[in-house]
Amino acid sequence: MSTLTEVPAHLREAVDAAKEKVAALHAELPRWELVVWTAGNVSERVVNPDGDDLLVIKPSGVAYDDITPESMVVCDLDANLIEGDRSPSSDTAAHAYVYSHMPEVGGVVHTHSTYATAWAARAEEIPCVLTMMADEFGGPIPVGPFAIIGDDSIGRGIVETLKDSRSPAVLMRNHGPFTIGKDARAAVKAAVMCEEVARTVHVSRQLGEPLPIAQEHVDSLYARYQNVYGQH
Repeated sequence: MSTLTEVPAHLREAVDAAKEKVAALHAELPRWELVVWTAGNVSERVVNPDGDDLLVIKPSGVAYDDITPESMVVCDLDANLIEGDRSPSSDTAAHAYVYSHMPEVGGVVHTHSTYATAWAARAEEIPCVLTMMADEFGGPIPVGPFAIIGDDSIGRGIVETLKDSRSPAVLMRNHGPFTIGKDARAAVKAAVMCEEVARTVHVSRQLGEPLPIAQEHVDSLYARYQNVYGQH
């Protein structure tokens, strides 16, 4: 259990930088039509070399146009408020649980994007029928269990579903997608790509049954995209 009651002085610069980054990344959610009204959230881990990590997240019920770095809140990984004058997002406990149990994760995003959430409402994974999916997700996008908002139940479902998956996205049943990444930007990218493939595969199924990609090709595409493609 965290013993922090305020942001340590040695983390001040890192926390302020995370606030700037997370505030800016929230603008990407409406830009890519992943959220409506005040729904959805982005968070990023702030690593503490001396002990307990922190997370920066959007406050609950704040309009996207009103989000600023100063409005961001800081919590520990038990979801306790450490800094900020507003209540944290209702999904903070889920984000905190993911950070506590997946040390490689540096960013978490939650949206209610239309097509991905439609798959979640049917509790159906999105099959890997696109090379883009093989690249980004390394296979199908899995479905997590039904869980009630407010405690760490959603976080438990995310961790249980993704711990043995290459996918950075999970469709929480009857709820919507959560995505993870090495940082908040990577998690936002995963959210954008999750919605894109959810929509494309849905449209494909209106025309007929999509053709699966052989596992050997999925593995090859994933390895190339993760290790060779782009700038390294």
